[in-house]
Amino acid sequence: MENAASETVANITGPLAGLYDKALDFAFTFGPKLIGALVVWWIGKFIVNKIVGLAGKQIDKSKVDSTLAPFIKNMIKYTLLTLLGLSVVGILGVETTSFAAIIAAAGLAVGMALQGSLGNFAGGVLLLIFRPISVGDVIKAQGFEGQVEEILLFVTRLKTLDNRTIFIPNGPLAGGPIENYSREEWRRVDMDFKVGAGQDVDAARKAMLTALNGVNGVASSPAASVAVTGLTEYATQLQARPYCKPGDYYNVWVDCQEAVKKALVANNIQGPVPSQNLFMHNK
Repeated sequence: MENAASETVANITGPLAGLYDKALDFAFTFGPKLIGALVVWWIGKFIVNKIVGLAGKQIDKSKVDSTLAPFIKNMIKYTLLTLLGLSVVGILGVETTSFAAIIAAAGLAVGMALQGSLGNFAGGVLLLIFRPISVGDVIKAQGFEGQVEEILLFVTRLKTLDNRTIFIPNGPLAGGPIENYSREEWRRVDMDFKVGAGQDVDAARKAMLTALNGVNGVASSPAASVAVTGLTEYATQLQARPYCKPGDYYNVWVDCQEAVKKALVANNIQGPVPSQNLFMHNK
């Protein structure tokens, strides 16, 4: 009976002893590498954060454009973290060449699945390199109009005049037409008004110019102008063309509309009045 029990204990402790020995060998072999990798990661991350912080201060001091600064900082950070990660993997005993090949293969597979996203990434890079737009510009693109608040790697964020946030994918944005209203120093504000066909055009022009030049934000040079742009049976169309700073456009547009309307009324310049001819037939 005792012999049977002894054999049973030996059958159980034998494999356990083998596992214990293997675990002990693994701990002595791999443990120092793991501890070294953790120490290198912790110290390396601390150094990376310091480098990124110093680089960020230098970028801010050099007055790099606000469009490029976040992009450069992120590129520095993630490049250093990638190099640090490869170093840690090398310390653990993994062949970095094989690891890089695995990453490349995985990247190719992900790239095939995310062609649209890669197109947007490429579009973001093109926007940052060729700079058709910058943060703060007022633009019209892809059917939307607003101020550029941020150019990210995949999308560009706009704030519209009615306080909506629009995200435009960078691929279509970089590949399509962009109207940049902020690139020039002055922007012309075109507004059409109609007066009656029998009204004095010179008097109407004088009243309109006086009203335009009295609006806050309208430039004195280049000077505002008023031109006849259309004639009909009942009306003469006059186009007011004041200039203003791009950021003042919509305030100037609204204020000029009101000022011109009041000026025309004050000078007794009437609007168009369609007439009708009535014919009576006696039976």
